[in-house]
Amino acid sequence: ARCGFITVMTHPTTAGVLASFASLGDIIVSEPGALLAFTGPRVVQQTTREKLPDDFGLAESNFRYGHIDAIVPRPELRPMLGGLLRLFADGR
Repeated sequence: ARCGFITVMTHPTTAGVLASFASLGDIIVSEPGALLAFTGPRVVQQTTREKLPDDFGLAESNFRYGHIDAIVPRPELRPMLGGLLRLFADGR
């Protein structure tokens, strides 16, 4: 399509949404503290019977592992998205 795909993940982004189109963005942005996981930590902990890190599945953890590109508070989201859209528009 020759255009960028920007994904904005808010709290919570889970299950099929995360597993399908949300993770395919060219640029993936999240709000701070958002849960971004296939399922919640309680279910994972009950299934694996292991203690999970306190930040399991949160945006900050996903950023650390390279799953998302930026964590942006909602008040700063509009200007940041505007800048990204301008970058994509310049590359026609």
